[in-house]
This record gives sequence, C-alpha cells and structure tokens, in this order.
Amino acid sequence: MDRQQSDGESAAAEDVVVFVNGNGVVTSENHLLTVNHSMASSSLDHRVFGRKENLVLAYRTLGVVFGGLVTSPLYVYPSMPLKSPTEDDYLGIYSIMFWTLSLIGVVKYASIALKADDHGEGGTFALYSLLCRNINIGILPSKRVESNSSLLSTSHSQYGESEKQSRLGKFFERSLVSRRVLLFIAILGMCMLIGDGILTPAISVLSAMDGVRAPFPSVSKTLVEALSAIVLIALFLLQKFGTSRVSFLFSPIMGAWTLFTPMVGIYSIIKHYPSIFKAISPHYLFRFFLRNGKEGWLLLGGTVLCITGSEAMFADLGHFNRSSIQIAFLFAINPSLVLTYAGQTAYLIRHPNDHDDGFYKFIPSAVYWPVFVISTLAAIVASQSLISATFSVIKQSVVLDYFPRVKVVHTSSSKEGEVYSPEVNFILMILCVAVILIFGDGKDIGNAFGVVVSMVMLITTILLTLVMIIIWRTPPILTALYFITFFVMEGIYVSAVFTKIPEGGWIPFAISFILAFIMFGWFYGRQRKIEYEVTHKIDLDRLSLLLSDPGVQRVPGLCFFYTNIQDGLTPILGHYINNMKSLHKVTIFTTLRYLLVPKVAPHERIVVKKLGLKGVYGCIIQYGYADSLSLEGNDFVTQITDTLRDHISNCSDEEALISSDEAEIFDLEAAKLAGVVHVRGKTRFYIGKNCSWFDRTMLAFYEILHSNCRPALPALGIPLPQRIEFGMLYEA
Repeated sequence: MDRQQSDGESAAAEDVVVFVNGNGVVTSENHLLTVNHSMASSSLDHRVFGRKENLVLAYRTLGVVFGGLVTSPLYVYPSMPLKSPTEDDYLGIYSIMFWTLSLIGVVKYASIALKADDHGEGGTFALYSLLCRNINIGILPSKRVESNSSLLSTSHSQYGESEKQSRLGKFFERSLVSRRVLLFIAILGMCMLIGDGILTPAISVLSAMDGVRAPFPSVSKTLVEALSAIVLIALFLLQKFGTSRVSFLFSPIMGAWTLFTPMVGIYSIIKHYPSIFKAISPHYLFRFFLRNGKEGWLLLGGTVLCITGSEAMFADLGHFNRSSIQIAFLFAINPSLVLTYAGQTAYLIRHPNDHDDGFYKFIPSAVYWPVFVISTLAAIVASQSLISATFSVIKQSVVLDYFPRVKVVHTSSSKEGEVYSPEVNFILMILCVAVILIFGDGKDIGNAFGVVVSMVMLITTILLTLVMIIIWRTPPILTALYFITFFVMEGIYVSAVFTKIPEGGWIPFAISFILAFIMFGWFYGRQRKIEYEVTHKIDLDRLSLLLSDPGVQRVPGLCFFYTNIQDGLTPILGHYINNMKSLHKVTIFTTLRYLLVPKVAPHERIVVKKLGLKGVYGCIIQYGYADSLSLEGNDFVTQITDTLRDHISNCSDEEALISSDEAEIFDLEAAKLAGVVHVRGKTRFYIGKNCSWFDRTMLAFYEILHSNCRPALPALGIPLPQRIEFGMLYEA
C-alpha cells in the first residue's frame, strides 16, 4: 500500500498553501484560491463504486466505523442508576432505546447527515468547513482573490453572489459575534469528538474485560484495569498499518459479533419475554416518564449510550463512502442492536436486579466463554471507530489551519481521508490508559461518555440545520421539522447528562477545554499573522520600486523564493531586499499547493508565469496526497527551469520578441550555472509593551505551539548548502 506523509498540511503555512477541492473551494478564510474543476472532480472518482465494491466496503466498515455503536450493549444497562426497576420500567427503557436508534441513527445520520460531506469528509468540523466554502464567515475580513490577479491565480470567488445567498447566510457574514459563536460551536464539537475517541476505547475494553470477574470473582478490579490498559496499548500500536489493513483484520470479528449477539437476543426473547416488541409502541415511552418523573429523566444519562458511536458513522465518512456506511447500518448494525437490546430487556424483566451486569448475565452459560472471547475482541475493535474518526478530524483541522501542524500519514493511495498521525496516536494512547487507571469505575467513565455523546449529537444537529438552510435551501417546513425534533430530543438528553458532571462528567469538559485552548491559540496566532501579511504584502509596483534603488544589486545566480501570499508577495521579500541590498538576477517566487487529489497530472504539476519584471517569475508547484515531493535538488530545479524555458519560448509568436525570449533563456541558464539557492522565511511575533494582556498571552502561547509543531515546507530533497532561512519579526 502506498503511503504518503505530509508534515504540514496548512493553509496558512509560511510556504505551503492548501486547497480543499470542490467547484470552487476555500481552505482558510484568507487564502482563497480554487483549483481546476476537472482536477477537483477527479478526487471524488474513487468514491463512486459498483454494487459489489460497495458490499465489500460495507463489510469493512464493520471493523472501523460501527465498533463503538454495535458494542454499546456491553455498558448501557450497567451505566443506568436503576432502583428496584419493574416490568413497565424496562419496557419504557427499551421503547426509548428503540426510538433513539430509529430517529437519531436511521433518520438523522444514515439518511441526512451522510449527505452533508465536505469533499467526502464528515464530522462536525467538516460541516463548518462546508459552511466556510459557501459563505464568507471568516473571523477577519476575507481577502478575495480575483481571477485577474497580477500573480499566479486560477481562482474564482467561492462565495455565491449576494442575491443568491439566504438571509441567514447574509446575517452570518455581517455579524462578527455570530461568526465567533459558530466557530466556538465547531471547535467544541471537534474537541468533544476527540474526547469520544479517548473514552470509547476505555469504556469498551474495560466493560468487556470485566466479564472475566463473573466466573472468577477472585479476580480483582485492579487486574482487570491493568489487562485493559495492555490491550489498548496493543491496539494503538496497530494504527500505523492504516485503516484498510486494520479493517481487514477486524471486520471478521465485528461480523461475528453483529451476527451472534442478536441470535442470543432472539433466544432470550423466546425464553423470557416473547412479547417484548410491544414496547415499540411510543405509549410505553410516555408512560415511563409519567410514572418515574425526575428519576426517569435522570436515567436518560445511561440510555443515551445506546446511540454512542453514531457520530463515528459520519466522522469516518472519509475512510469509506456514503453507500457502504448506509448499507452496513441499515441492514446489519441497526437490526442487530434492536434484537440484542430486546433480548437483554427480556432477560432483565424476569431478573430485574441483574442490571449492573446487564450483558453477561443474559448470556446462556453454554456459550458464555465463546461470547466472552468475541465480546473482548469486539470491544477492542469498537475502539477503532473513534480512533479513526479522531485522525480524520485532526487532519481536517490541520488542513484548515485550526490546529498545530502534526505529521499526517496517508495510508492509502486511493482514499484521501484514510490517514494516521503518530503524534495524535501516542497522545490518545496515553490518555486512554490514564482514564482507565485513574477512573477505573465503569460508571464514572459512562457518565463522562454520556456527556460527550449527547453534546456531539446536539452540535451536529445545529450545524446540519445551518447547512440545510444556507446551502441545501431545504423547504422551511422540513428544516423546522428536523430541527425541532432533534434539538428537543437531544437537548433533553444533554440536560440529563449534565447532572452527571460531578460524577465523572467533568472529564470530557477538561479534555475539551485543553484542546479548545490549543486550537484557539493556534487559530488566533495564524489569523494575526495572515492579517499582517495581507496588510504588508509586496505587490509588483512595490517590488519594482525596491529594485530601482541604486543601492540594490542583481547578483548572479538562480533564487527560489518561497511565498504563500496571494495577489502579492510575502513581506519577508521587502525585509530581505532592504537588508541584503540585493536580489538574484533570476528569482522565481514559488508557492507549494497541496491539493486534495491523489496525484496531480505531470503537465499540471508546475505552473509558471512571467511577472513583468526582468528576471522575475512566478511558479506554483501542485501536488496531491499520494505524490512524492522527496525530489533530489537538481531534479527539482531542472523540472522548474525546463517548464519556465518552454513557457518563455511559447509566450509569444511575434518575431520582434524572439530575440528577447532568447535573451531570457540565456539569462536563465547562466543564472542556473552561477548557483542555486532556496530562500524561505521564518517569522515570529514581536510582542511589544503596547500589546494588550490578551495579545501578549495568546501570541506567546502561539509562539510556543509554532516552535514545537511540524515545519510547513515539505522535504524537497534540497541540498543543505542551498538552503537559506531569512528571519523577520512581525509587530503584533
């Protein structure tokens, strides 16, 4: 399997511009170039599969996407604080779980949310990205790049004309407060999903391993926690092999679980309570709340766990495709859960006090050990769904420049969304093990889990409603029906789990606060840097004025000067010329474009243009996630100079210009022979005494993050003697 690593996929990086494709796409509010539509479309081709391929993918989703959801019977009943439950109580609980799975699982996620992908990616942050691509909702004013830009630009405005936008879209564009609130909601959703990625492995494996204590009561809880930690460490060590290989290994296990547990459920239904499916009637649900009142409301904190992992169905979209996920959920996962919960409930109606071990107690003794083995393996697999989802959302936020650059490894040459991050994987492993060893009580972790699940669902509902109004233009009555139904339903769940904050529910908030602070600190620093660069950019008129200074010399040689400022050149250029009092006779201002396509066609990879000044050219190097940029320095230079030579030769057919073109080519070759250098900027903020305490704090924190994150410039195989880094302080 081809593997391509990208150390920094950042839209606002010093040297790399990242593009998310579509008909016309944005990756950062202030760097707004788009790519050729045919190239963008080609990136989606790999998601169009035939029936057979979709069935194979659907099978593979069992081992990656649905692990957390389909293994939820392990911990749902044990997480409920039931007190002397009756038959009617259990029927009411099953009715709640059935309608939660049907409405949130089938209607919201499988039927609606999966259609709201952003370039094949799913999740709360993908919804925010989708909104960014269609309306101007940057925190800072967006600097649009026109197609007639003086530099290399192939873009069109990605925002629709104002008369075509909805009133809500115009409101967000005008209101800075609303844009900040929307960004906060998106960041909170992402942080909660990462919290889900920490808690799912912990509660799943711990709940499964706890089954060994039933036949062996002498086994201590400490030993169970230690065994769970060892199992999780082994799981995280497998992540480097990629989703496809992991799913190939895990899917048979989840297939066995998905098939076997409903069979046990059917047996339990027949033996204990054949009429259990009468609880599908909603009146059992309403009777439950009328009878139990506040106690029934508090039980929702445990009931909500029946839908845990449903967000992974959306967030893992980039690893598979919509059809395969829908097939697996509608025809395997949902029926399996409905039958398994029915079997559990039927058993508990006859044995009402066994709810603290609501899964293993309902397993017939004849098949206890086979089920224990399968459930333990399935719990390990269950962790995979949220781990993969965490990789996806981290990658999305890095691409959109909302998270410090981390190493992102593409583990597939055909699926852009299949990624792995060593640093993120290591941090997840440490946190998962810490949660188990410090908060070993399954109920405390369950309470924390309930907070995460309900919050992520509610945030998805809010963002999806905005997508329906602003982008899809869904009829108002349907949008209102969707929003009222799911906002009320999930809002009730959130209100119930918030009562669990003192009992473990604070854990995800602590994790989310730390992550949100990191994200906001990085985002704020990047936006301040972009604002400075756009304000102080060097245009061609300014460059011409600088070069006309008698004190500035054009020295022999060929210089590649890396820049990412659109419709202008980086301020570092002015700083460089003013202090060095020179510029190479041939200078090529180079921008690296990271495109979300597998590979860029050779004839589209390097785009060059004369910029109207003698010896000054522009160059854009475009590369996809499966392209290798580890070129030898000479090959890299030769490719660009050959392309530039062809461009100079073909730019005019008039005889009067032929001699001028030949002179340019001669100068290019002479400069190349004189020596090649690669100049990139390295910037930091100068935090003066006039800065506010907020700026001093946030920009100092940003500098710490910036100093410890991956570099923006991918390895190009440039010889060390040819590299020059030129520093500049940006005044805050």
